[in-house]
Amino acid sequence: MPTCCRARERTLAMSRLLRDHIVPTRRRPIASALCIHAFADSDAFGRTLARHLHAPARTVDLHRFPDGESIVRVHAPVGTHAVVVRSLHDPNAKLVETVLAADALRRAGARRVTLVAPYLPYMRQDAVFTPGEPVSQRVIGAWLGRAFDAVLTIEAHLHRVPTLAAVVPGRAQSLSAAPALADWLRRLRTGAIVVGPDGESKPWIQAIARRARLPWVVCAKQRLGDRSVRVQLPALPGYRRAVIIDDIASSGATLAGVARALRAAGVATIDAIIVHAIFSPGALSRIRRAGVQRILSCDTIVHPTNAIPTAGILAPVIRRTFS
Repeated sequence: MPTCCRARERTLAMSRLLRDHIVPTRRRPIASALCIHAFADSDAFGRTLARHLHAPARTVDLHRFPDGESIVRVHAPVGTHAVVVRSLHDPNAKLVETVLAADALRRAGARRVTLVAPYLPYMRQDAVFTPGEPVSQRVIGAWLGRAFDAVLTIEAHLHRVPTLAAVVPGRAQSLSAAPALADWLRRLRTGAIVVGPDGESKPWIQAIARRARLPWVVCAKQRLGDRSVRVQLPALPGYRRAVIIDDIASSGATLAGVARALRAAGVATIDAIIVHAIFSPGALSRIRRAGVQRILSCDTIVHPTNAIPTAGILAPVIRRTFS
């Protein structure tokens, strides 16, 4: 065969190779290694997290049947590492649906499934307070540990255990909102004193205040019931403005009790910053009646008081440790 014919055959062969292999690969959808799957009630948080991670975001479809059962549906491609995003306040229905999503993602091809729950429930029930009760923290932690390869949350209520990994088997972390809270206080330039609600909050309040370069105190608190507390405030010589900081506000009783004590001590301006704004019916009005002028919260639970974003706390940990 002449040289020119052999060259033409090689060119044709190369063209067929490009057509049969490279072109189809380009047309095939490419699945991301990391993909965010958020329930509709946490969609904004999920999409913000996805932007931080430069990852695709998808919405988990949810249908509830008349008998109260739920069905979830995830959308492909799910990613080799699928991250489920849902804040788990109002937990009793959400926990079941979230665990079902983990199963759906594995069946759709995910090799690793991580739960990002900005608010993680049942962590306060960490002991048997009255005979006949369960240790709900351990029950829920074990269940989530079986369903997910990793669990991430912000400011889990861990007063009697050292880490979230002691409650949730496997890879689990509770990240601190203290840097975000302190940075927010520094930007406000309040010149206030930072007030913690009880002795258990002391290390956390101290870390926030030191980073914000503000003075701090913590109260002594005695809980009398779900909506009743007794608060004892240390001396506050000369302070006219205070910012109460707490991890969870549900009934508002603690914030209201601290605010009343501050007013009695002569503090004229009182603000409150909360991480998890659960706020049961009547809580906000109870807090405001006690003298709190401004109430702000992190975005771990969707609420009109949201002002402090937290997805940026979670993203580096997912990128560095869980990917």
